[in-house]
Amino acid sequence: MLEQALDLDYKDRADLARWLLDSLEDLSPEEYERAWLEVAVRRAEELRSGKAKGIPVEEVLRDAESRLG
Repeated sequence: MLEQALDLDYKDRADLARWLLDSLEDLSPEEYERAWLEVAVRRAEELRSGKAKGIPVEEVLRDAESRLG
């Protein structure tokens, strides 16, 4: 399913992302917090396992500054 979503063109992916984010508005505060906690735990596990690689904060800030001008 994820592969299919990633194969969509830019506009369709943006529409799908908007729809998915809007669907989160129906969550209770507890459900919302639990969902983000699950994301945080999963990302932390990916970093620990080496599946994902972190980016130094300095690099993130430099990139943000260059994009914002």
